[in-house]
Amino acid sequence: MDRKYIAAVIIVVLCTLVAQAHEFWLQPQKFFFQVGEKATIGFRVGENFVGEPWDLAKHRIERLQLLHLEQVNDLKTSVVQNDKSNFELPLIAEGTHLVVMQSNNAFIEMEAEKFNAYLEEDGLTEIRFARERANAMDKPSKEFYSRHTKLLLQVGEKRDDTYRKPVGLPIEIVPLKNPYALKKGEPIRFRILWQGKPLFGASVKVWNRFENRTMLQNIFTEQDGTLETHLSNSGMWMISVVKMIPSKDKAADYQSYWGSLVFGAE
Repeated sequence: MDRKYIAAVIIVVLCTLVAQAHEFWLQPQKFFFQVGEKATIGFRVGENFVGEPWDLAKHRIERLQLLHLEQVNDLKTSVVQNDKSNFELPLIAEGTHLVVMQSNNAFIEMEAEKFNAYLEEDGLTEIRFARERANAMDKPSKEFYSRHTKLLLQVGEKRDDTYRKPVGLPIEIVPLKNPYALKKGEPIRFRILWQGKPLFGASVKVWNRFENRTMLQNIFTEQDGTLETHLSNSGMWMISVVKMIPSKDKAADYQSYWGSLVFGAE
């Protein structure tokens, strides 16, 4: 299939026009650190790459880890419920660091009109077409969902390969180059993995938050699960994607997996 068709149309809008998606991400106070500094990180969920604190009273963290080279450190015991930040992370080694978080399965019910709009917004065409074929467009939905997010931090000047290692999340975003080794304006590719395999035709959102503005690109993955964008601005970047399948649990109609990757650019 033609690559230009797969890439689709790139949409760039100001934050007031960004669609009403509810993304989830890990947000640090900054992205570039010196050895010995602490990263203060908060859980965020919501719209326009601004969002609000994630309600830890309603959710559980199944996995929270710091990865650097071959080292893996469990961070779950360091989490606190807070409106601004949820944990502090001492950064004692130079290089690129990866924070990985996976949430529990949560449940939501949604009326038909809102659910159909959600499917349209996030490019979940397989589910939408299945509802049309089943004459179920006017039926509400019951859904289990879980969050799967990654955060890249850079400590000191040394770059390493920590960024490119898949960590076994059901839905996962893997950079093919280290974002912290690139200059502003250079291209960068990412691979979307679903159950460890490249995901073709996924609707992926590329977000940039810079000078109190949010810009958004919508890009579809190619046959090998990859997409390409350019680091056009400084600030905070996020790649996000949703995968939805019919639920195996009879208590819900669908199961969705929300994935994100956040990093910074100077």
